[in-house]
Amino acid sequence: MKKQYLIFSSLSLLLLVLACIDVASGSQWISLWSEHLSPIQQQILFELRLPKTLTAILAGAALSVSGLMMQTLFRNPLAGPYILGISSGASLGVALVTIGGLTSLLGTVLGSNIAISLAAIVGATLVLLLVLAVARRIESNVSLLIVGMMIGSIAGALVNIMQNFSNPDALKLFITWTFGSLSSVGWSEMQVLFPIILTGLVFSALLVKNLDGLRLGENYAHGIGISVPRTRLAIVLATGLLAGGVTVFCGPIAFVGVAVPHIARGILGTSSHRLTMPMAALVGAILLVICDLLCSLGTYPLPVSTISALFGAPVIIWIILRKP
Repeated sequence: MKKQYLIFSSLSLLLLVLACIDVASGSQWISLWSEHLSPIQQQILFELRLPKTLTAILAGAALSVSGLMMQTLFRNPLAGPYILGISSGASLGVALVTIGGLTSLLGTVLGSNIAISLAAIVGATLVLLLVLAVARRIESNVSLLIVGMMIGSIAGALVNIMQNFSNPDALKLFITWTFGSLSSVGWSEMQVLFPIILTGLVFSALLVKNLDGLRLGENYAHGIGISVPRTRLAIVLATGLLAGGVTVFCGPIAFVGVAVPHIARGILGTSSHRLTMPMAALVGAILLVICDLLCSLGTYPLPVSTISALFGAPVIIWIILRKP
């Protein structure tokens, strides 16, 4: 217990240090402890960099926790938060706005960024409701997994059709969104993102006992009085809040939700969700802050999904190779 406390304390301190470095770094280093910051430097720090760093922390924690729950639900080490098609639904909504001809209509009324966020919310929500409806009708987790993947495939196919007939400017706007970005969240967006992620994390924490039961098998879960159908619906809903909320405001961010749960288990040496869930949230936040730092090192910032893939893909390869 003392060792685990030391690990959590050390990683929490590391996250704090990395977050301060992330806020201070960019095209120009700005000291957080300087007593003589110019108005422009203050605006850069508090209006641009601070919300971006907070977004990285929230998104990393949300994707990692939702990925952990998906891996437990489907008993699949390669399952991730987007496996049920929520990201594809958000992408379809954004595609309808950006390359489907609705940009001029909604963009004029709401503004381009608001129109894209609203479209992503509608798309992700519709797919989530569809998956929840399916989850109530079928008992097999494997069937639910297949249905979620097929819903994602249908949404992806519709997006590909629209891309084929779109003009280059509209296509560029959509592709930019699919790269993923942490800098698109300001304080106004944070007022929506933070409650969604916080609600999803609290909801997930309440499922720890049920997740541990599922980890040991559905028969064991039934034996200790856990309702597997209700637990499955709750897991899908919590994942929808976490993964959907991140995707709406940041775009799809690859590999974090798949790789981090394995890192968390490896650090602690246990699969108990009472420990792995907060560890996954902490490691995910650290990883995405590091990704954000690396994205901003060059003259031209890289998409966050590009850097996260460089971290996550080797972990997934390792998972596959270590299986007998």
